[in-house]
Amino acid sequence: MNIRDLEYLAALAEYKHFRRAADACHVSQPTLSGQIRKLEDELGITLLERTSRKVLFTQSGLILVEQAKKVLREVKLLKEMASNQGKDMTGPLHMGVIPTVGPYLLPYIMPIFKEAFPELDLYLYEAQTSSLLDQLESGRLDCAIVASVQETEAFIEVPIFHERMLLAVSDIHPWAKQKQIKMNELKGHEVLMLDDGHCLRDQALGYCFTAGARENSHFQATSLETLRNMIAANAGMTLMPELAVLNEGNRDGVKYIPCIEPEPKRTIALVYRPGSPLRNRYERVAMAVGKAVEPILSKEGK
Repeated sequence: MNIRDLEYLAALAEYKHFRRAADACHVSQPTLSGQIRKLEDELGITLLERTSRKVLFTQSGLILVEQAKKVLREVKLLKEMASNQGKDMTGPLHMGVIPTVGPYLLPYIMPIFKEAFPELDLYLYEAQTSSLLDQLESGRLDCAIVASVQETEAFIEVPIFHERMLLAVSDIHPWAKQKQIKMNELKGHEVLMLDDGHCLRDQALGYCFTAGARENSHFQATSLETLRNMIAANAGMTLMPELAVLNEGNRDGVKYIPCIEPEPKRTIALVYRPGSPLRNRYERVAMAVGKAVEPILSKEGK
C-alpha cells in the first residue's frame, strides 16, 4: 500500500466513476482499477460491489475511504509544513475556482500573479462549489475561490470582494431603459436560473423568491453564457454577477440594470483548511486578488 493507492481510492469515492476518477488522478482507467483490486488483495477485504455498473462501496470500503482521507490530509499537512520552511510564495499552489467566477476573474488576476509571485507555480481547477470543497477537504486542492455559502463555513474564509448582482433583460424588454429597479418589481415575474449545483443559483433564487418572483421551470442553464444568450433572445430575465457583465454594456442585446431595496450581492472569498501552516501564503493571494478587482468593481459601480 502506498499514498498513491489512497489517492485512487479517495478519487473513486468522490467521482463514483472509474474513468472520471482515473482522469482526475492522471492515470488510465485500467491502472486505477488494477491498483484498487491490488489494494483489496493486500488488505484481504472487498472494497467495491462489482455486480452493477455503478460504483458502490461496501461498508468496509466506506470505512477505509474515510481513513484514507484522514491520511491524505495529514500527508498534505506534512508537505505544507515542509514547504513553509522555505519562502512563502514559492512552489506549487493548487487553487480551485467556481465557474461563475473563473472566466471573468482570471483575466484580471493572472498578470498580477505573474508579476507579484513569479516563483509561485499556479495550478487552476474549475468546478462547482461542492466538488471544490471535497477536493479541498481531501487535500487535492490547497485553496479555492468561491462564493461564501453555508458549506464553506467549515473552512477558513478570507473575503476578497463583494459582488453585486444585476438584473439582465433583453434590450427590447419594457424595463430596458430603466436606470435601476426595485426588487419588489419582480413580483409575479418568472426568472431564468442556472441548474442545480451552482451556488449562484441558490443565492439568486433567494433574492428573487423574497421579492415574489418565481423560477421558470421549463429551462435551467448550465452556464452564465447560456443564460446570457437566452436573455438576448428575450426569453426571460435573470440576475447576473457583476464581474460577468463588465465591459458588456448592451452587447448581444442584453441590458443590465442595478437592483435596489435590497441590492442583491454575494461575497467572493478564498477558503483553505483550518490549521494549514501556509496561512500567510493564502492571505497574500487573497489580498492580491482583492487589490486587482476592487478598482474595477468600484469604477463599474459608479
